[in-house]
Amino acid sequence: MTTKSTMTWKRIGALALSLTLAWGMGPVHTLSGANAASSQACGKGDHGLSATLKKGSGVEEQHLQFTDIDFLNDMTGRAGGEGFLIGTSNAGCTWQSIYTGQWQFTQLDFPNNVNGYALARVKDSPATYLIRTHDGGSHWTRLDTPGIQFKRIDFRNKDVGYGYTYNGAYQTKDGGVTWSKLNTPANTRAAAFATEKQGYTVVVVPGSGYHLKQTSDGGKNWTTSLRVVSDTWSGADLYAHGQQVWALLYGDAGMSQQSYSLYASGNQGKNWTQVFAQSTAGGGPAPGTNSTGKGNGPANPGGHPGNMALIGNQTAYLSAGSPAAGKVGIGRSYDTGSTWKNIDLKDPGYSSRISFSSAKTGWLVVTSDNSPAIYQTIDGGTTWTQKMLLPSEQD
Repeated sequence: MTTKSTMTWKRIGALALSLTLAWGMGPVHTLSGANAASSQACGKGDHGLSATLKKGSGVEEQHLQFTDIDFLNDMTGRAGGEGFLIGTSNAGCTWQSIYTGQWQFTQLDFPNNVNGYALARVKDSPATYLIRTHDGGSHWTRLDTPGIQFKRIDFRNKDVGYGYTYNGAYQTKDGGVTWSKLNTPANTRAAAFATEKQGYTVVVVPGSGYHLKQTSDGGKNWTTSLRVVSDTWSGADLYAHGQQVWALLYGDAGMSQQSYSLYASGNQGKNWTQVFAQSTAGGGPAPGTNSTGKGNGPANPGGHPGNMALIGNQTAYLSAGSPAAGKVGIGRSYDTGSTWKNIDLKDPGYSSRISFSSAKTGWLVVTSDNSPAIYQTIDGGTTWTQKMLLPSEQD
């Protein structure tokens, strides 16, 4: 996110031994089974980590803030923040510090429990770097990507991954050491590759709007499958997994509100459905508002989309937060956008990211600086349980 599509292969490589060395923190006993988390008393609040995380990240006089979350399976996952990384192997009953230091994580992507990648910044610098770990996140190495500024990464295993910029796509086959540029059309504003051959782009056509294109030969040839009329074209995001493709098309933003539309395809981009078109007073009309889609996205009024998680060929989740309403939420579909349901969390916050390990079990992290917290759902987002709460700027 991943920042990201949550895929079946992400569950491979989770802890396989009952006793293992995880995250460089010494012996950790792995719990197994769906009821493992309930077999011990679960901690609450910050799990005693705040002082350690503040000191190690160099923000002792400030507040701690989450930035992303990434789960391998229903039990094992990590949450990153500004200068720290924490992890759990028992579904959030207990959390441990994995890393503190200079890296301020913006996206985590662990294809297995040992090898991981992240996009990260350092304090007071706008640049985003690609970094890699071979010990579960305790130590990180910066990978040089001259001339490439990734906005999202998606690794399929420890070697093969895709990186997306604001106008193109790249592939690596050696763990991020070298990258090959993938051919995308001119004026590309978002891209996603489900396989080495099957890819998708959102292209801006000035004076017209957005064109959604797909390739089945690795980018040699592109076919336009949908044209979306829009007077503004401020960007887009694409997510793809299996037969699913989802496109977030942005209009304008204003008064802490975001106008955008969500489109879905269940047949590799050949046909599309407008799931909703969220027009706002501050941002104006959403792209394609005259199409068949109706309604709004999650965390309204004025909800801003976060990231998406795709499971199988039909299930999808979208995180969101609303600065105007001071809340976070998710939207979900079990049928590739034919039906859509928005669910708001009752707890405060105004931005969020998600990671789903299966169709019903997922995690949400509040990334705003008020009430930074981690929540778990086991019923597809209908109800949420708080698993971690850090002191906020209001405390």
